[in-house]
Amino acid sequence: MEYEKSCGAVVFRKFHGNVEILLIKHLNGGYWSFPKGHVESGETEEQTAEREVKEETNIDIIIDNSFREVVTYSPKKDTMKDVIYFLARAKNYDAMPQPGEIAQVKWVEIDLAHSVLTYDNDKQLVNKAKPIIKETA
Repeated sequence: MEYEKSCGAVVFRKFHGNVEILLIKHLNGGYWSFPKGHVESGETEEQTAEREVKEETNIDIIIDNSFREVVTYSPKKDTMKDVIYFLARAKNYDAMPQPGEIAQVKWVEIDLAHSVLTYDNDKQLVNKAKPIIKETA
């Protein structure tokens, strides 16, 4: 059994009175999810999340360490993957998809995220994050 670890973030902003979260659509597979990626040597989980969000979306973030959720799944046969997600406030809003990897980046009102997200794991993550985000935003 192979093991993989990635880190990412549920990035949020308050915009025109609405709470929105940042979603990405992957070129490979066409699914909607959150920015995330593999941990590089010497990085903390938070550093990985910050770097991956920046690379995939061009958004700088401030991580909220009080929220740390682990999503575990099997991306392929004989492989288990843990993805560590943090909450993060966006420092800028001009999202730009990473060429060659991300097809689209968009801000979605948090209550509409379920209609965009592809996987149930991600929908459950929004359910856990929503009360904290709405309190914080």
